[in-house]
Amino acid sequence: MKLFLVLMASISAGVVSADHLHSFMLGLTVASLAVGSCYWFAFRTTRFPELALLLLLCGIFSKLIITTIGIAIGVHTSIITSPLVFALSYLFFSLVVTFLWFSYRDSITKVPANKVKVTTA
Repeated sequence: MKLFLVLMASISAGVVSADHLHSFMLGLTVASLAVGSCYWFAFRTTRFPELALLLLLCGIFSKLIITTIGIAIGVHTSIITSPLVFALSYLFFSLVVTFLWFSYRDSITKVPANKVKVTTA
């Protein structure tokens, strides 16, 4: 049901912003790449727990760099015709892609079986 609602919201937002479809699609692309790279860095497995914060910072910086480069390319090539549509599209799709990544991660994570304590009297 959640995925259906996300799909319907995405389609309706695309129809509403039909005049500025390039801004909408650039927001989708930049948000997907930025969140995907942040997820890839932040959830790397490491043998050293001390590196977890470093990996999270690498993820945040990769998201910031990809977003900045995407906006710079969009402005330079005049793809962003409406900054408002781009900003709303980027915000919406960054939330949606984050939801999808965490749903995927939850689906592949194995839940350990409950251990039953056996007591003898």
